[in-house]
Amino acid sequence: MPEWINILLRSTGSLVILFLFTKWLGKKQLSEMNVFEYITGIVIGSIVAFIAADLDGNVFHGLLALSVWFIIPFAAEFLSQKSKTFRNIIEGKGTVFIQDGKIMEDNLKKERYTTDDLLEKLRDKNIFRVADVEFAVLESSGALSVLPKKENQPLTAKIIGMTVAPEKESQTVIMDGKVLMEPLANLSLNTNWLETELDKMNISIENVFLGQADSDGQLTVDLYDDKISVPGPSEKPLLFATLKKCQADLELFALATENQQAKQVYQTNSNKLQHAIDLIAPYLKS
Repeated sequence: MPEWINILLRSTGSLVILFLFTKWLGKKQLSEMNVFEYITGIVIGSIVAFIAADLDGNVFHGLLALSVWFIIPFAAEFLSQKSKTFRNIIEGKGTVFIQDGKIMEDNLKKERYTTDDLLEKLRDKNIFRVADVEFAVLESSGALSVLPKKENQPLTAKIIGMTVAPEKESQTVIMDGKVLMEPLANLSLNTNWLETELDKMNISIENVFLGQADSDGQLTVDLYDDKISVPGPSEKPLLFATLKKCQADLELFALATENQQAKQVYQTNSNKLQHAIDLIAPYLKS
């Protein structure tokens, strides 16, 4: 067999085996790695390179070594899930760099971190003053987790006591000009609804590069032609405006009529509608 064919077959086989082993090890191996996983990745890559390129080497010996380096991480991952002590040994523990706004200099030295390294990590978190940090810990993966002081945290609706509508994941219902039936069904919608919404925008499905719908039944689209502007969803603003107009009309009728009984009916229903508007306003304004 020619050497180039041998290398081609070895490389293809090694790639398939490495792909399967990586899938079995799980997605964690593909994310930020700890020291043990880093070493394992380097060794497995070296073994695969040996199997693919070293024509004088025994391919079965290489596969045996590859299997060992697959079994060891797999077993270590299993034991880590069962034992906190073993997990601390293999994965390590986080190191506190800042606590109660104070830099822990001894911990920096322990992890061989300089002040510049710490400041660079903080800038990655959009923090430019150490005084703005309440707590920071270096994770075993090497990432720095930072908790800003309360006054420097982003303002949320909960902090100001504001009610907001719950938001669910939007579904992509059109991609590359084709309707995706499963996401559409997940929203309890159908193609008739989709065609109706596109007709409102005077757009055909074939011209849509990407279309997404939310749980409220609002459709947003991006067209192949970037020069064409598409109006945004208007159902919720229109509904909110209609309800406000109805409430205002009831108020006006209550003021205009001389009949006390009718005035009372208009005013009562106006108050009820206003209460309903206050309840659903967060959903219609979001």
